[in-house]
Amino acid sequence: MKLAEVQENMQKTIEATQRSFNTIRTGRANASLLDRVTVEYYGTETPLKSLANITTPDATTIAIQPYDRSSLGKIEKAIQMSDVGLTPNNDGQIIRLNIPPLTSDRRKELVKLAGKLAEEGKVAVRNIRRDAIDAIRKQEKSHEISEDEARNLQDDIQKITDEYNAKIDELLKAKEKDITTV
Repeated sequence: MKLAEVQENMQKTIEATQRSFNTIRTGRANASLLDRVTVEYYGTETPLKSLANITTPDATTIAIQPYDRSSLGKIEKAIQMSDVGLTPNNDGQIIRLNIPPLTSDRRKELVKLAGKLAEEGKVAVRNIRRDAIDAIRKQEKSHEISEDEARNLQDDIQKITDEYNAKIDELLKAKEKDITTV
């Protein structure tokens, strides 16, 4: 396993963690809150963003304007059934989601959720490290690389792992700040 491959896999983990953070509500309207919502459209589960134009006209509202008006009811139902926790208001043309201000208890819960998602990201980074070190040990056992080379590669992988864990910590701090800012 090459170091560039390890870094690429860890970078993908950072991006996945960032996408997970984007789905956490922060008290401000953000179209990425609806990224995981799918709508049954003509018998197929379709991502909401493929069926509608999603905008944030102000800090507390998300507006969803379907490309096909006949799908309005299905989109409304999908939002109600999702884990977004917002009630859609349908005026016949546009669905509006009003983002209520977060209570301090809800903010604490969201910070805990962000911490859990960050830990999942760190676990994924550690799994990549473990797989890389196992591959190095196999190469060492089969005498493809020397003991010194193996030790140096393991040290390099550990440095990369520490670097990516620090990046996850930075993302977490930024998200916590975002959540706790009123």
